[in-house]
Amino acid sequence: MGSVTFDLNEQQHENRGGSFNYVLLQKDCKNICRTKVCDLPIEVPFIWSIISFMPTKAYQKRDLPKFSLLPDPEDGHQNSEWGKFLRFLSDNKKAAIARCGSSTFHILPPQSEECSNFSHAVLLYECGRSGPGDCNQMAGTSGRHVNGTAVNSSKRSYKSEVQYGLRNSKPPYFKEEICDSGLNAKEMETSPKHRNPQVTEPHRPVPESSPCESVEDSPRVLNPAVQKRTASPAKSFIVADPSYLRTLSQTHASWIFGAIAELVDNSRDAGASRLNISVESLFSKKAQRKIPVLSVIDDGHGMTYADMMRMISFGHKRPTDHREDQIGRFGIGFKTGAMKLGKDAIVLTQTLSSRSVAFLSQSFNEGKDNLEIPVVAYRKEGQYMEVDLSVQSEATAEYNLNAIKEFSSFNEYFIGEKLGLFGEERTGTQIYIWNLDRWGNDYTLEWNSGKSSENPVHSGRGDILIRSRRVRSRPGQTSNKVPLDYSLQSYLEVMFLNPRMKISVQGSLVKTRPLAKTLNKTSVISGEIMGRTIVLTLGRSKVEWDRTNCGIFLYWHGRLIESYKRVGGQKHSADVGRGVIGVADITNLIDDGDDNSWVLNSKQGFQDCEMYAKLEEWLGKKVDEYWDTHFDNLELRKGDERHKPDSEWVQCYSCRKWRMLNAGFNTNTLPEEWFCYMPPFNGKCEVPEQQMGRGIIVIGEKRSGHDEQNRTARQGETPKKEMRPESLEAEKITQDDGDTKNRCRSKQGQRSKPWKQTA
Repeated sequence: MGSVTFDLNEQQHENRGGSFNYVLLQKDCKNICRTKVCDLPIEVPFIWSIISFMPTKAYQKRDLPKFSLLPDPEDGHQNSEWGKFLRFLSDNKKAAIARCGSSTFHILPPQSEECSNFSHAVLLYECGRSGPGDCNQMAGTSGRHVNGTAVNSSKRSYKSEVQYGLRNSKPPYFKEEICDSGLNAKEMETSPKHRNPQVTEPHRPVPESSPCESVEDSPRVLNPAVQKRTASPAKSFIVADPSYLRTLSQTHASWIFGAIAELVDNSRDAGASRLNISVESLFSKKAQRKIPVLSVIDDGHGMTYADMMRMISFGHKRPTDHREDQIGRFGIGFKTGAMKLGKDAIVLTQTLSSRSVAFLSQSFNEGKDNLEIPVVAYRKEGQYMEVDLSVQSEATAEYNLNAIKEFSSFNEYFIGEKLGLFGEERTGTQIYIWNLDRWGNDYTLEWNSGKSSENPVHSGRGDILIRSRRVRSRPGQTSNKVPLDYSLQSYLEVMFLNPRMKISVQGSLVKTRPLAKTLNKTSVISGEIMGRTIVLTLGRSKVEWDRTNCGIFLYWHGRLIESYKRVGGQKHSADVGRGVIGVADITNLIDDGDDNSWVLNSKQGFQDCEMYAKLEEWLGKKVDEYWDTHFDNLELRKGDERHKPDSEWVQCYSCRKWRMLNAGFNTNTLPEEWFCYMPPFNGKCEVPEQQMGRGIIVIGEKRSGHDEQNRTARQGETPKKEMRPESLEAEKITQDDGDTKNRCRSKQGQRSKPWKQTA
């Protein structure tokens, strides 16, 4: 290397007639920002994955070609991430490294104060000796532009590529590819099965329209160097058969609401504040009649083209980092959910600067050997949305759009109408699913408009129901009154531990409720299982008592995974633990230190592991202790007033915070759209949300004929002002006459006996 010192304060590069390449920066499969780089001497992939960092001082005396990397964000999120990315590099004096086989790219922040707005980054290019296996770290081929005109990276024109593809009857749709060891390059050239020029021929590049260009770890084109090694095994590629879509749908074969939950999870992860789920009728050209279409519409941040391709692709790399409130993790939720709900699905999504349309269809792929997914991408140019030529040509976009129009109820005008629901400045995603799953001669789902006669579960509210009304199988389950199992309204009420989204089903707002705050005689218990902390809330529910239900609700990242899980004595008797409900978020137990999670990919159960077995044992012990200590035969016969929640809660329609009201307050008198400034709270949305205290057991107590005796006993007691020893558990007992008393009992002591009434 030479001794030239780099000037990292160079002003950003202006494109004066040269060519530039679009590059999407990623870290751990998460998008940072789309960028463009001018006058690179080589063709580069569309996605650059950051693999490591180095101190910037290591570059002070290295003689490497230098270029400017300019931000070209697709939406506001990417614009923000670009600033955070360069701020991180600048504050830590680091350079980000992306490697493509023997070529290495070093991204450094500018050093001068004039560049504090991070208008560009410095790009150093290091070229090593080329060889087989180049570009394993990056996917796709960047769209290359000269003076704003898209050109193909190969010497042959794109027109000739399209003509070649049409002559060979291979439309440029997405092909799912799986890397495998098998035929060598020479064998693949002569094998009829591998003559698709878009997938296997070493000298024919994948068309720039291929959605695979945005999916990391999806190899598509054999490296030409492999041709020279015909004696050694080379990578071959197979495509996914369309029947695989049906296989994916079996993930939720036992409970169709699990499929809807996958789509709800995606909306929550996208930061949506509103979510509408409904079934509407649309005219089908193929059926020549109106058919029911399930729609799921949110106002989240939408998806870029790369995000869309990751959602519809198969087997992308699982991210190494995971937000605490993020649910989606396995990369198959949309596909398994949509294909269970119906045979065909179309996705419309919009960010601040782009739109994308994808068509995942079993009907479209019938009779095909390879799974094909048409995608159309648009980019905002001024006041209009134009075909995004950086990822596909106009010819390919038109080809894909024609496929969507032919096999769906959507044409370009209808798509425009639906996308118009977003407006110019708003974002979100719309999913439409038809050819819905069948139950005999009818549909598995049934829906109503909210008329009292139509909804047996929630009178006067729109709902989507499972036609069979079957109750899910659970150990010890005896009751057949479990609306959560067949009413979408009931399921969404408790789907999230701390509900924030405004969810509507068939036009009716879901009255979400924090389950732990609706219980009576609440006990919040902390403990440790294999060195990890767990917090369990136990209490009694009048509604579940009447239905002969009980059990634990287990949440993961705030999302319900298991409901009515019977533990301890609840598994063996319908009377033991009747009406007792437990709530616990066990994220801390289920996510291990190796970035693995013991949640099933259906998100409807947990894997059989040591931690889960210990959890069941611990839960059984605590539930039995709670039942033995606080069960009172007499109180259970005294009527509804003995089961009212310890406190009433109401959620603000604006800030979505839960406000605690006095016990016994009739929340039915409040309007459906209640705000913090209204009575009885009379406050502001800025006031923090009140939390339930830990370690406090609130117990209603009334013994007929013993009021005077209890008062006499209390007069002789000395009140204790502070009871915080770790070995003790405080109990606050509320009397009907308004008096209270505190008593302590050692956790190490023997279990209390059930309360008895003295004759």
